[in-house]
Amino acid sequence: MQQDDLDKKVTSIFAGKVVRKDLLHQIKGGENVPSYVLEYLLGKYCASDNDEEIRIGVDAVKETLTTNYFRHDEANKAQSMVEQKGKHRFIDRIEVRFLPSENKYWASMDHFGYARIHIPEEFYRRYERLLEGGIWAIVDVEFRLSEEGKKDSPFHVVDLKPIQLARFDLDEYLDGRRDLSRDEWIDLLLRSIGLEPVRMDRRLKILLITRLIPFVEKNYNFIELGPRGTGKSYAFSEMSPYCMLLSGGKASTANLFYNNARRQVGLVGHWDVVAFDEVGGMKITDPDAIQIMKDYMANGRFSRGVTQVLADASLVFIGNLNNPVESLVQNSATDLFQPLPKEFDLAVLDRIHFYLPGWEVPKNSKDMLTVHYGFVTDYLAEAFRALRKQNRFDETERVFRFGSHVEGRDATAAKKTVSGLLKILHPGGEWTKEELTEYLELAMEGRRRVKEQLKKRGSFEFYKTSFSYINLENDAERSVGVPEQGGAGVISPDPLPAGTVYTASVDSEAKVGLFRIEITLTAGTGKLRTPTGLEKSLKESLNRAFSYLQNVKDKLGLTQMLAQKDIYAEAVDLSGGRIDCPCGVAFFSAIISAVRGRQVQAGTVVVGDLTIQGNIKGPASITEPLQLCLEAGAARVLVPVSNKAQFAGLPEDVIERLDVVFYGDIDRAVLKTLET
Repeated sequence: MQQDDLDKKVTSIFAGKVVRKDLLHQIKGGENVPSYVLEYLLGKYCASDNDEEIRIGVDAVKETLTTNYFRHDEANKAQSMVEQKGKHRFIDRIEVRFLPSENKYWASMDHFGYARIHIPEEFYRRYERLLEGGIWAIVDVEFRLSEEGKKDSPFHVVDLKPIQLARFDLDEYLDGRRDLSRDEWIDLLLRSIGLEPVRMDRRLKILLITRLIPFVEKNYNFIELGPRGTGKSYAFSEMSPYCMLLSGGKASTANLFYNNARRQVGLVGHWDVVAFDEVGGMKITDPDAIQIMKDYMANGRFSRGVTQVLADASLVFIGNLNNPVESLVQNSATDLFQPLPKEFDLAVLDRIHFYLPGWEVPKNSKDMLTVHYGFVTDYLAEAFRALRKQNRFDETERVFRFGSHVEGRDATAAKKTVSGLLKILHPGGEWTKEELTEYLELAMEGRRRVKEQLKKRGSFEFYKTSFSYINLENDAERSVGVPEQGGAGVISPDPLPAGTVYTASVDSEAKVGLFRIEITLTAGTGKLRTPTGLEKSLKESLNRAFSYLQNVKDKLGLTQMLAQKDIYAEAVDLSGGRIDCPCGVAFFSAIISAVRGRQVQAGTVVVGDLTIQGNIKGPASITEPLQLCLEAGAARVLVPVSNKAQFAGLPEDVIERLDVVFYGDIDRAVLKTLET
């Protein structure tokens, strides 16, 4: 392997703490051993940049595995080895369970094939996670014959050493970070989880880094849904001895939260991260589990009887999307939470802090894997565990405040995400305002993605999704969208056929909608025709626009032509919100466009309603509609002059990026709408 500049730096700065990541693939082969276990050995034998030392170290690791690691189908051989030698050392996952019928604790090892191994109390008292899912460890098992006439297990654990770093120096870690730029640090972290960042853009790099936030941020609720084969579960199965990955299956109150019979806290009390893989197949067997999960996700605590339990494990939900994200977004009957169990109601989903868009992560391939140096996995795991104790929650509000649509849980989610990114990328606390801005926008995007799905499921309390933040220095406000939801491209940048106009509106509950009005003329007798199922407010707006047209058709010189044509009107809901949309001005402009055969100016949206007498009525607020227009790709928005006083309160990026054109009457609206 040819070392690059970053390799040379990190092998000098973090000597003995980094390892070549391609060695992991050489050694692992088909063995089902977590990466942090193998890298524990690699760090012990191969933490060098000398090729000969690495070769010798690799041989030592292979020899250690050959001697001490057994496959499932070698269980009988493993037992025989103990019997013949009297004692043998194993590298295996060991778990301890209590059998009330015997009042006895028994150990079992995954690859030893025997479930009744004696274990001294000192081990399962010292390492409580032995009782909650088990740990990988170096285990010495001894063979002792039973007393004559007594049937008893001959296998005894005589020594046990969890596979994890014996000592971690946080100051050394922080000093090393200061010797690297942020870009170098990001690349080092990505290489540490086995990925090669050279071909990645900045956004993808930071998105992949967010997978690590649950390791450094207490009580962080994270979800990633996306295509298969994108490495969603890797970090949670391979990266840390402090994470428990549950693959589908049943989720019970006793297992996850509290076992009343044993009076013991469940997984959330013993692990830093509890991750649910294939969450779509998760079975909720206990009706209390969901309610307790809600309490825990909201507050990090829950009650069982008179017992109040506090824990700080982060919860991670991983699953696959079976449909293209575009169809899930555009179809009003589906959303991006589609794979989740039906028991995950709105209250559970509202407690999720960040939704990673898994569809933006490329599928795993050989090109994605690094051959360069990265941190030894258990070293990085210990660093994250140390950083978990720090609190960066208030850093965001030292520089920014949130806009009016960012409510309590939204702000908490964004601040926790920013806190996590600061711990991971700036563990020493040195960051710039530009870096903080980047993290905040991503954090708000991840939370807004959650909120958009809740809004789509129809509850009015979730309709405030026009997220923004305000710079405390100059009060400049900027909005944050989600690329897949009403993103650029919904509104065509090219002129549409004559008779087609975009419109937007906001209702009394701050729900926003975007529509495409389509008018076609057919031979007829001057009638207005509408499709079955047209929303009431749209139909009323259309009828008023048509009535006004009848009042002014002589003035416009259209009497004879309109007498020979029927007007067919359609409204296509582009946002799926199914909201009231008083949009008479857009309807009237579309009719004139169709009658005159003149296209609307490209990227134009028309806002405002029309009375039968031709008076203009503006929306209650233009902030939400214009925000939506910007996110959807609009270039110009026509707004009633009665809303002009609200212009100064628009977010800065809306003012900068949208051409907001005010009109005072219907004639000027039509004139400014159509191409000249």
